[in-house]
Amino acid sequence: MTPMRIGIKLSPQHTTMDELRAVWRLADEADFDSCWTFDHFASIGSDDPSGDVFEGWSHLAAMAEGTSRVRIGCMVTGNTYRHPAVLAKMATTVDHISGGRLEFGLGAAWAEVEHEMLGLEFGTAGDRLDRLEEACQVIKSLWTRSRTTFAGRHYQLVDALANPKPIQQPHPPLWIGGSGRRRTLRIAAQYADAWNGGSSPQNMAELNAVLDQHCADVGRDPAQIMRTAQIWYGDSADKLPALVEEYARVGVGEVVVVIRGGNAIKHAESVAGLLPELRRG
Repeated sequence: MTPMRIGIKLSPQHTTMDELRAVWRLADEADFDSCWTFDHFASIGSDDPSGDVFEGWSHLAAMAEGTSRVRIGCMVTGNTYRHPAVLAKMATTVDHISGGRLEFGLGAAWAEVEHEMLGLEFGTAGDRLDRLEEACQVIKSLWTRSRTTFAGRHYQLVDALANPKPIQQPHPPLWIGGSGRRRTLRIAAQYADAWNGGSSPQNMAELNAVLDQHCADVGRDPAQIMRTAQIWYGDSADKLPALVEEYARVGVGEVVVVIRGGNAIKHAESVAGLLPELRRG
């Protein structure tokens, strides 16, 4: 039986850079499999978006330099915030800084307030998913081909260069985040190396079956896509082993434990102490 992979995530909001550095250093030294940031420009999780938020990709680049072993990523990047060619270049840079440890997370984006305040096109969910699908094609092409020409509805590239290529070949693992049954999981079936979604083990089991069917429809082996989930630390680490075991039973291969700023170091240490038990799933 393959051991469950365990990651940890401290979102760069309502926290300090010292706390972020400490958690990432702990993740690297305590043998976590992955460590994650997020990609937002206003705070999320409450009705007040005005809390302090650090930018995810510049934070990720710094943490790439500040760690040496743990896999690193952004769970997940909002596709609408940057042109995919710019994002592909950023990701390649972080892959090189980290020595080939980048996990590349991408989603359609959902925070309307961020688009409104920055004057970014939000559009419909269908529009954002169209853009996500085009971005997957553009980014993979830039990472793997000498030049890219792309004529999409949302993105157009003409003989575009993207050198150097990522250290990881053929490219860093692409994680698609989201749980939309019709489009998001179809995009994951076509392009993803890992899928992150599901609000509970039961929901994850249902969505896994949907993803498997999309894989069959596009002619892809569903075993090629690792299933992953984020779980909240909560008030203590006591409930984590049983919850991780539930996710393991429905086919999840990596669980990312999300902790909050303020008590993040203490909570990360608690999770680290449970790593052998959590990996048994």
